[in-house]
Amino acid sequence: MPKVCKWYFCCPIKYYVESGKLERKWIEEYCLISNIDCVRYEMEENGIEHPDNMLPNGEIREGLR
Repeated sequence: MPKVCKWYFCCPIKYYVESGKLERKWIEEYCLISNIDCVRYEMEENGIEHPDNMLPNGEIREGLR
């Protein structure tokens, strides 16, 4: 059974989806299934800084703030 990513509740992706700035697919395809393919997750786990507007696939989405 998949579980929610441990970073989900403090991740800006959650905020962007809840505020209508991103499509729900982002949390469904990454956050809610503990997806280890999430670039943000990997960077966080390795202590590598990354911008808030980086999507789980590594794309930087201008206009997200």
